[in-house]
Amino acid sequence: MNLADIKKLHQKKYRQSFGHYLVEGEHLILELQKAATRQPALEASELYVSGSYEHWQSPFKTHVISDRQMAQLADTRTPQGILAVVPMPERPAVPVSGEKAIYLHEVQDPGNLGTILRTLAWFGGFRCLLSPGSVDPFNPKVVRASMGAIFHVPLETDVNLASLADRYQSLACLDLKGSSMTSQAFRQHDCYLFGNEARGVPREALDHLKAAPYSIQGQGQIESLNLASAVNMCTYELMREL
Repeated sequence: MNLADIKKLHQKKYRQSFGHYLVEGEHLILELQKAATRQPALEASELYVSGSYEHWQSPFKTHVISDRQMAQLADTRTPQGILAVVPMPERPAVPVSGEKAIYLHEVQDPGNLGTILRTLAWFGGFRCLLSPGSVDPFNPKVVRASMGAIFHVPLETDVNLASLADRYQSLACLDLKGSSMTSQAFRQHDCYLFGNEARGVPREALDHLKAAPYSIQGQGQIESLNLASAVNMCTYELMREL
């Protein structure tokens, strides 16, 4: 790809058209290199560095560019001087035995999605499903917020809510009037549904899917939790040893 095309990767339509996305910063590049040892498709990534990183050791094809060119390609205001053009996954990883799915319905905030991916990567054993209308997981802000987790979590996009009934035998969701999340029954489901930051998951869809309702018990005065916080608590509970 030439530099003009790489700059276009800031936009979703070009990421989809070219089949690549940007990864920026030393920490993320290290995570990318680590992931490439287990995922051969990532070996096709290409590295772009300015002078301060020209001696960086990498398995990727490396291009040295000027500071001015780096500033034009980078998404951050003060780029570190190292970024990679990474091929988007051609297909999701095959589900493994015991894996649970986290379904996010129309999540909009890049920081929320990045944080959720980071949590799922920390615990392992989770797949992330995104509905149509969700923020693009390959958006540079999501990639940065994930701190490299995007390379380690099986990810599917444009998954219709209605399709979950054919894929999973047992579904769960959060509801203020649901059973306690600490119950043993909470651990028995295959897929856990979380809704848009403002609107949640449509009630009629939950009823149709027969999603079992659970509640995160709290003693405070507010009525809702941040989406990423709710997912964090639920995944912790699912992985907690009783």
